[in-house]
Amino acid sequence: MSPLRLAVIHTSPATVDLFARLIAEQLPQARITNILDDSVLPQLRENGGRVEEIAPRWRQYARIARDGGAQLILNACSSIGELCEPVARELGIPVIRVDAAMAAQAVQRGPRIAVAATLASTLRPTCDLLAQAALAQGRAVTVQAKLAAGAYEALMAGDRAGHDDLVAATLAEAAGEAEVVVLAQASMARVLPRLAAADQARCLVSPPLAVASLVSAARSL
Repeated sequence: MSPLRLAVIHTSPATVDLFARLIAEQLPQARITNILDDSVLPQLRENGGRVEEIAPRWRQYARIARDGGAQLILNACSSIGELCEPVARELGIPVIRVDAAMAAQAVQRGPRIAVAATLASTLRPTCDLLAQAALAQGRAVTVQAKLAAGAYEALMAGDRAGHDDLVAATLAEAAGEAEVVVLAQASMARVLPRLAAADQARCLVSPPLAVASLVSAARSL
């Protein structure tokens, strides 16, 4: 039997090794192709989050992956998750949205949800996804956006410690106000060990749940 062939489309180098490790743990025989465009997030930050400007080239990345033999695609960026469904229909292969499973689990865990992010452009799509998940499950939720102001700028300036300090403070504040805290960006997860155990328990991160969805999709091929 031929090995499973996967493609992961990234918008940050920070997610490349993370997903490679998680996928290797769950699907050790899979062959992974990584496609990285680190200009996407800066562009969304500058254009006010207009995903339609990104759509043509992201669609092309997905088509290249499919034409290269990928049977499944994982979109590792929550800021452009809305592109997954239409591209999957167009290409005829599953395209996994990195935060879809996280959103579904979040609305099951409680009606008060906080969404934490370092980029304002990531907040809207994540909040919209939670609203869609709640509607699909017939649940009523309130969603509060929490921006770790200055964290992204600190990271871009090479101040990783400053970024982590701001993210940790935002997550702790969010955990004190909501039953569930959704981390809108996978790169924020490394800050969780700095939180109190009770606050950590309220937080949800997307990578493990996204890979579980990838495994489930692989079994259905």
